[in-house]
Parts: sequence; structure tokens; C-alpha cells
Amino acid sequence: MKNELSKQDILDALKTIPPDKLNYSEWVMVGMALKDGDFDCDVWEEWSKNDSRHHDGECYRKWKTFNTGGVSVGSIVHMAQSYGWTKWETSNDPYCFEWDDVIQDDGFVMEDTNWNGIDDLIEYLETMFEPNEYVSYVTSTYQTDGGRFVPSKGIYSRTQRDLITSLKSNNKDITDTIGSYEPTVGAWIRFNPVDGEGVGNDNVTRFKYALVESDTLPIAEQDAMYRKFQLPIEFLIHSGGKSLHAIVKVDAKGRDEYRQRVEYLYDFLKKEGMEIDTQNRNPSRLSRLPGVTRNDNRQYIVDRNIGRSGWVDWIDYVEGENDELPPFTTMADYYNNPPKMPDELIEGVLRRGHKMLISGDSKAGKSWLMMELAISVSEGIPWLGLHIEQGRVLYINLEIDDASCVNRFMNIYKDLRISPQFSDNLVIWNLRGKAVGMDKLVPKIVRRTKDDHYDMIIIDPIYKVQTGDENAAGDIANFCNQFDKLCAETGASAVYCHHHSKGSQGGKKMMDRASGSGVFARDPDAILDLIELEIDNNLRMEYGGNEYASAWQLEFSLREFANPKPIKFWFRYPTHQLHKGELDDCYPEGSDQAVAKKKSDNEDHLYESFLATRREDGTSSIFDMATYLQIKETKVRSLIKKNPNLFMHEGLVKEKESND
Repeated sequence: MKNELSKQDILDALKTIPPDKLNYSEWVMVGMALKDGDFDCDVWEEWSKNDSRHHDGECYRKWKTFNTGGVSVGSIVHMAQSYGWTKWETSNDPYCFEWDDVIQDDGFVMEDTNWNGIDDLIEYLETMFEPNEYVSYVTSTYQTDGGRFVPSKGIYSRTQRDLITSLKSNNKDITDTIGSYEPTVGAWIRFNPVDGEGVGNDNVTRFKYALVESDTLPIAEQDAMYRKFQLPIEFLIHSGGKSLHAIVKVDAKGRDEYRQRVEYLYDFLKKEGMEIDTQNRNPSRLSRLPGVTRNDNRQYIVDRNIGRSGWVDWIDYVEGENDELPPFTTMADYYNNPPKMPDELIEGVLRRGHKMLISGDSKAGKSWLMMELAISVSEGIPWLGLHIEQGRVLYINLEIDDASCVNRFMNIYKDLRISPQFSDNLVIWNLRGKAVGMDKLVPKIVRRTKDDHYDMIIIDPIYKVQTGDENAAGDIANFCNQFDKLCAETGASAVYCHHHSKGSQGGKKMMDRASGSGVFARDPDAILDLIELEIDNNLRMEYGGNEYASAWQLEFSLREFANPKPIKFWFRYPTHQLHKGELDDCYPEGSDQAVAKKKSDNEDHLYESFLATRREDGTSSIFDMATYLQIKETKVRSLIKKNPNLFMHEGLVKEKESND
């Protein structure tokens, strides 16, 4: 434009644009335009504050990612004009377009500088094709029953050299080279060379370029998005209609690689919120031929060599910009200024911001145990004899109804004889019937807890949010990664439980007891495993208090601390309570200690069983002794053979006579 707007004009125009009426892309476009116009970020920040969606500092973070030379301040003017702004409303010097300025409905304002379409096409052909490569283009169309003009198969047997030679010879009329075309629909060209035999995907000889097109966004916004994402664009072609055709360098070695790269490109743009035409994914797709007109609008080269130099360069940029990984550091960075270790939430067991898994059988009362932990943290009282640092807890209930969940907590308070002093520290989120996969739940938790500073988040049970195959290491690794995100984003410790595999667990190593993939046992910072102890009914009734009480051992596998000695306790519904020495000689079923103890007990009680079942003739039977000891008859026979006082004769057990 010959009559340019001042900075004050741009600021006046900006005031008329309501930020709360814009979508995210439009808001970003305003910021990019301001930066290109050499304004300070403060201008964008102050203007954005008029939107209730605004967050302090968001503009400054986004500003750093903008490059100049993308969206111009003309975009702000055009947007302001759509809200009724005109320069003469704020100035005594009314602005008028020059005679040779062209206003298009796409938001671009360009000066007519004797545009020559032949020059555009020559530049395009010289860049996109080798001299001997065949170029496919279409100027002829046919009309469908609905009145729509559709491109024909077109020409595909002329080389780049032939076309350029002809264009330079007939430099006054482009149709002398490409032929006449329907002026209301324009013309097309394939951006990859063909073999001169046809125009299908099988005829493509070089898979260098792909087409990106979107006709759902305003032209100016399309331009802004292409530049924002640094796409490796060879040419940006105005279609003469509602879209800019971005000819993107994918540099594929063959058709398979071309398909993979185009899918990656399209998926990337979709995730970034750009709606594109996915029908353009074929390497033989037609794009708009630069140099002709369409309904009196030009199909012309808007820009070239935009963004990154090529596909590999762009991939490096995209992954570097979007992986959100921290930078490398050297030990020298830390040696004199080591990072502070997170506080211990459970002394000697779990730090704040770390993960803890409680594993065990279904009858171990794992949910009750985690509820007890939630109360202990909120009140700052010991849990199973372990010192607890007081903090805020979010308990996410996925399994039982609201009333049952609250009632369980009330019963635990009552059974532990606790009068709640800090019940505000314990927050319950009941999600029964509303559970989603952990990958979708974590962002919701992060958003809900953003400013609440929780110290521990308990998720019970995880099978409600588990994704993937429990036995597939890759699936479970992805699932467990969600807990890392939860801890990193909230700063809280994540606690969850998992069940044992089927069968006796006493003979297994602690790390092998959990069901499914071994990732479950390797991922957490702290694993607390519950395994049931073998006890007799007399001990159960005397110390457990009822026939349903069970005795348990809690074992530890810790990453940050030395493993403490196992803790033994009773589960007397609804709480777990430490024993007072009566379980010292009790061990898990199938464990080496339990087997050795049973063997010793059997040997010690063998003679006792003989005396208890002895008949008047001084003999006893194998059956009666086995019944008394509650072991198999074969075991009794084996023990008798080793016993110095007893022997078997004709199926009966007798006492050896003394040699004294």
C-alpha cells in the first residue's frame, strides 16, 4: 500500500476487536501480527485481558515462539474492519486505497505490479521439475449433471524443458503454451513428475512434494498457521478461491515412505487444530496451476522457501519444539548446588511426588488400608506404625457408591477411635460410573487440582482406569507413565493398588506376586506387598477376636530407601491393627519359614499324637495320628521312620521298648 497506517492506527484498530469473540487461532494471529509490526508483547497482554479465558503470562510464553515475517499488521486491520472499524473514525486524515490496489475477500491486500502469470509458471516449473521430467497439468474440464466443472485427465507427456521453452517464446499469452481453459474454474497441475504414460499414483516418478490445503479457515489465518508450524514449504500458491495451497517438501524415497510422511504431516496439523483436506494425500493429486486466473482472481505464487529447509530439518524442529523434555545438564551444574530432595511423606518409605503401589490378595482389605492411609496423612498420625507427615489427600473412588464410600471412612474413624481434627485435608472425588482411561483422567485431575496443593492422590481401584493388555509390557508401561505425569504435574505422591496373581504366593519372590506384566513391579518408587500369614484357629480366636479375622505381613521393595523389616498385623474388619508379638512365629503359606516351622511342629507333636490316640493294647493307627495332626498319612509314615521312639508293625504304630 502506498498510504501506510501508523502504529497508532493499528492500536486504534485493535481496540475495536473483542478478544472474547475470537477463537484460539485468531487470537494467536493477532499476537503474531503485533510482533511483526514491532509492537511490545505488553500490547497483546493488555488487550487479551478483556477475555475471561485469559491467563496471566500466557501471552509472554507464546510471544517467544513467534517469528517475524509471517502475519502482518494488515491482518489486524482486516479483522477490525469486520467489526466496523475505519481509519477516518479515529483520524482527521481519511485513508483511501490507491487506484491500483486490489482488495480481495480473503483478507490479503496486494499492490498490482503488472503481474505476469507466465513468470509465475516458469518459476514453478524450474523449481519443481527436472528438465527431462514429464509434467502433468489440466486445462480442460467437463460439466457434471449438477453443473459443477470437473478437471479432465489432462496433459502428461510434455517435459519441463518443452513447457518452459514454449512459455518463453510465447511470453504474452500463457494459453499459447498450456491451451485454453475455463476462466470460471482455472487450471491445475500435479506437483510431482510422472512417467509420461498416465496420471495415477503408479505413474509418479519422484515423491518429493505433498499438498496441504484448508478451505475452512480465512486465507490470512491459513498463511499464519503454515508459517507458525515452520512447514518446509517450497511454494505457497493462492488458489484463486478460499485456500492457499502449500506445496510441502516431504522428500520421500518411495511410495510407502511418502504415505507414512504425509500421514505424519496431516496428523500433526490435526492435533494442532488445523482442519485440512485429507483427500490430498495422494502423490498424484492436482494442485492449482500458478499463472492463470479463476473468476478474475489470480492463481499466483504468494511466497516460496517458507519454514524449514526440508523434511528432516522440520522433523527435528517439531520434535524439539513439542517433546517438552528438559535440557541436558552436567554433574558440574549440580555438584555445588544439588537439588533438594522431596520431603518424606511416609518416613523411610515414600517421598512427596513419588509413586507407591500396594499389592495383595483381594481379601487383604487393600481399599480399607488405603482409606486408613488417607486418614493418617490428613490427620498426621502413624499408619501401621510408620511415621506420617501431615498433608492434603485426594481420594478418588472409582468403585463404590458415594454413600458407601463415606460410610467406610466413618467406620474407620470410629474403629480407630479417631476424632477428626483436620477432615478438610481429606477430599473425596466419587467417580463411580464416570471412570475413563488413565490417559484421559490424568489431565482432568491436573486441571481440578491445579491450585489445591495436594500431597497425596490415591486412585482406587486402578482396574477401572487401566488401558491396554495387563500382560503386555508396552501397554502397561504406557499406563504407568500416566502416574509419572500425574506426579510431575501436581507434585503429589500417587498411590494405587494391584492384585496378586492366582495361587499360593508365599513361595514367590515379592516382585513376582503381582498379576500381569512385570512392569507393575518395576515401575513404582515404593512397592508394599500384603501376604497372608498361616495361623491356627486358636490364635485367630484369641488374638484376632473373631473367626473372620486374618493375619498379614507387609513387605517392602523401595527405590529410595533401605527395605525395612516386614510388618505383621491383623485385619479385623474394618481396620488393620499391629500385632503385639503373637504373630512373630507365623509365616506366609508356602514360604520357606512356614515349611520349616510345619516340619518342626509335626516332629515335635508326633509322639504327642501317638499318646493321644493310643489304644488299650498300647498301639495306635496311622489314620488316627494323621487325623490328630491334620496331615496326610504318608507324612505320618515318613515321620515315624525318623522318630527314635516309635515304629510301625503290621500296620500299627508301637512304642519302642527302652534299653534301660
